[in-house]
Amino acid sequence: MYKRLLVCLDNSDHSNSAAALSVTIASATRARLIGCHVYAARLHNARFIEMEDGLPPEYQKEEELKNTREVHDTLITKGLRIISDSYTAVFHARAASAGVEPVCVSREGRNFEEILAEADEQGCDLVSLGRLGLGIVPTSSIGSVAERVARRAKQDVLIAGTTDNEGPILTAIDGSPASFAGLKTAIGLSKVFNRPIEAIAAFDPIFHQSAFRSIAGVLTEEAGRLFRFNEQEKLHEEIIDKGLARIYKGHLDTAAAVASSSGAMIKTTLLSGKASDEIIKYAEKISAFMVVFGRTGMQATPMLDIGSTAENCMRELSCHVLISSGEFIPENAHAPSDPSAIDWTDEAKAILERIPKFARTIVRNMVEDSARQKGIPIVSASFMREVRKRMEGK
Repeated sequence: MYKRLLVCLDNSDHSNSAAALSVTIASATRARLIGCHVYAARLHNARFIEMEDGLPPEYQKEEELKNTREVHDTLITKGLRIISDSYTAVFHARAASAGVEPVCVSREGRNFEEILAEADEQGCDLVSLGRLGLGIVPTSSIGSVAERVARRAKQDVLIAGTTDNEGPILTAIDGSPASFAGLKTAIGLSKVFNRPIEAIAAFDPIFHQSAFRSIAGVLTEEAGRLFRFNEQEKLHEEIIDKGLARIYKGHLDTAAAVASSSGAMIKTTLLSGKASDEIIKYAEKISAFMVVFGRTGMQATPMLDIGSTAENCMRELSCHVLISSGEFIPENAHAPSDPSAIDWTDEAKAILERIPKFARTIVRNMVEDSARQKGIPIVSASFMREVRKRMEGK
């Protein structure tokens, strides 16, 4: 698991929760634990200078301003450093009582920037921090520091809530290497916290139907013929929407196999609906202890810092959330669910390649299912056309 953990300290309830989780992980895994508090003396000094125009006239003289600045600078810098040392001292005592000897550091500067810099300099593989800090207000769901660190960190990020629910560790699976890396992390954490694991996958059968209803309202009759709208709509309703469930069930089967190979038994649950909404509702329903996400999903691009499902969930979930930044490709990730292999002719493969990428796997599974039902060992171009005619009702 983790070798170096950075825990961010500000003495808030959420920060203290992050510290407690980090001490537990470090104690169980013998990882190096680093406590860090960031204070912003220069920011306070800059704000003071901005306020000088509002000082009484007797303090506006240059000599008086110079003296006031020096006094303020000394008091603020020393004061904030004393506060920072107090935070780290409390953390040090807590960790030491659990048999962990941490390293404690204080940094001056912009909080999220200094946290990221410290994590990189220390070679950390996990950054742990509270969901909310001392600036919490009733309408807050996640603090700016937690969100900025989660977006930019190269490491895994643990965002701590304040309630240790009694439920399992959930791990969100979408078939991406990032989600399977999250599964591996969840397996390790289940041993640390003595919690069961449940892998969940959510697919959205409504999106394509809504999209086609929208398209139907704007396409002209000629555009509809060119787009082959009726055929496309039937493809989605009869194949894609139904096939999505099968694909995501396959991802969960792969997750169960990965867990089994690691000596862990997991429960799997398939959810239907918008992924982030369904995961949030399900996690709250079962009082999940923690939800683990891959940083990005199947639609990741090089410029993407975090996937929409992970982002939406880390903002709204009340339990602990872990964002995994690694990747793992299971050996059986692309194994067919049916052991009886089906071959394809070159011409049939060429036809399959012309199908939009997002639908290709679903169509392939549908064609192979039809071939197995008919006892056909090789999919030919003519068989593909036959299946298509059946789909179109011809």
